[in-house]
Amino acid sequence: MSLLAYITWTASPIIAKLGPLTLRWYGLLFMSGFVVGTFILTHIYKSEKVSPRWVDVITIYMLVGTIIGARLGHCLFYDPDYYLKHPLDILKIWEGGLASHGATIGILLATWLFARNNKFDYLWVLDRIVIVVASGGALIRLGNLFNSEIIGRVTDVPWAFKFARYNEIHNELTNIPNELRHPTQIYESLFCIFLLILLYGMWNRTKERTPRGLLFGLFVVLLFTFRFLVEFLKENQVSFEDKLPLNMGQLLSIPLVIIGLWVVLRAGKWPGNPYGFAPRDLEQDAADEKPKAIAKSK
Repeated sequence: MSLLAYITWTASPIIAKLGPLTLRWYGLLFMSGFVVGTFILTHIYKSEKVSPRWVDVITIYMLVGTIIGARLGHCLFYDPDYYLKHPLDILKIWEGGLASHGATIGILLATWLFARNNKFDYLWVLDRIVIVVASGGALIRLGNLFNSEIIGRVTDVPWAFKFARYNEIHNELTNIPNELRHPTQIYESLFCIFLLILLYGMWNRTKERTPRGLLFGLFVVLLFTFRFLVEFLKENQVSFEDKLPLNMGQLLSIPLVIIGLWVVLRAGKWPGNPYGFAPRDLEQDAADEKPKAIAKSK
């Protein structure tokens, strides 16, 4: 193989240190997902005559649900023995450790609470929020790349990465051989971009007449089928996975794919509610603001 037929990845996970604060690429990209998501969701809500004020509300639910779900998912799915013995360490989120399957569960619970508390149809909310989640997923996987984590297996493909700073960043007691590996973070990021384009295009054609559950079900099926497959190209994240027939990411993906298939098959078929519902209150907001604007002008 040509010596030029790979990429040496030497990027630092740290952007800058400001006194006691450390600004990291992962944190920046994680939060950027929510910022980008608000713009996308605001456009979607306005297009369907739903007030964009709801975007601020659901963003708070999403932020809390994502962080709590991702953290608990990592602690309980990947290292339960340690965290059940040291439960206070679950709070040490700054030490790292977030799991996407846990984030998925957290998002599902958060959006259910949002829908229940604000009289939205649950699947209507999910059909729109998965477009945002796809954009956030693309950015988070780039954060994983800067952290040189979730690395792929050894390979000789021309686009292989050499994660030159892996041992330095992760303080490995036993050094990982500095071999060429699949950049699985980039694979997953690109797939999330594909999902973003696909789901947004489908929504843009049908908008308020989008079959209830179709976008959510399709997102779950495609994302976690891809996740199941790409895991074959990844190194196991924890040692106990070496003893399993499939790794933890694959085992957790299977039930989500089954749920997604069921939702897709049922999409738009709920009697009396084929498209879901949401408060169509954009015009009411405008009507409420008009008297205020007139009063200020006097």
